[in-house]
Amino acid sequence: MRHAWLRWGSSLAALSLLLLGAATAAGAQQISWEKVNAAFKGATFVNDDKSCASCHEEVAHKFDASGHSEYFAAGKTALRGGCESCHGPRNKHVDDPQPLAPWPSLTKAQQSSVCLQCHAGGARMTFMTGAHLAGEVSCTSCHSAKAPRRADAVLARARATESCYRCHSAAKAQMAKTSHHPVREGRMDCVSCHNVHGSNASLLKAATVTETCSSCHAEKRGPFLWEHAPVRENCANCHDAHGSANRKLLNKKEAFLCLSCHTYGGHINLPRYNRTSNPSGEGCVNCHITIHGSQHPSGPKFTR
Repeated sequence: MRHAWLRWGSSLAALSLLLLGAATAAGAQQISWEKVNAAFKGATFVNDDKSCASCHEEVAHKFDASGHSEYFAAGKTALRGGCESCHGPRNKHVDDPQPLAPWPSLTKAQQSSVCLQCHAGGARMTFMTGAHLAGEVSCTSCHSAKAPRRADAVLARARATESCYRCHSAAKAQMAKTSHHPVREGRMDCVSCHNVHGSNASLLKAATVTETCSSCHAEKRGPFLWEHAPVRENCANCHDAHGSANRKLLNKKEAFLCLSCHTYGGHINLPRYNRTSNPSGEGCVNCHITIHGSQHPSGPKFTR
């Protein structure tokens, strides 16, 4: 399965290189429209947005008020500007509007390659080999170049999280639980932790779950004199980042989470002794207070 995924990623990368031609002056990549769609063969650029607006007046009006229009008008890209930069050479369409529609004949990868003429750098450089495109999610699934609800990211909806929830309903349900990150309250978004244009396993902004968590929870990062192995390995061993019915985003109730690893005998917390399995307060961490790691010379049991 892993090799199959690598082959799929390689094929997408090859497609992106095929569709994108030589670099142009302002950092944009001039696309080969004939390779995008064979129907463009022999087509030439009209270079007249007014001819587009004569039929697509409503769309043209929306685009004129968008950030993309301002960007083209300011000459910040080496592309031609206007409609044909994104919709390709249109002389055939002007002569006969029927045979060549702007988007429907393009695959998700082809659609995205059009956007990547300008947006191929930074966090988006691995989008063509990422999980979203492999799942048939293209740029236009979340973004609207003509009529964005949120201008700074050209989003089709007011918040990035609203776009994410359209597909990730399980995460939305978890966020509704009592213990959750403040996404519902608007203090965070999914993109606070995830690079939606990336290509690693969980589309995380950092290389691992723990590094992503540590970007906010720096006090848990260490290094510690006494390290707790599951903490060092992965925060998700104990926490569910999207939400939990337990306090502090824990996967299980406090003491029972510890007992999933620490089952050896002699301890008051063990249910097999018919004593209390969840004492007052927070169970095990009533005593083991530095559970993420300890800097104290006498802290191998995380009690100080």
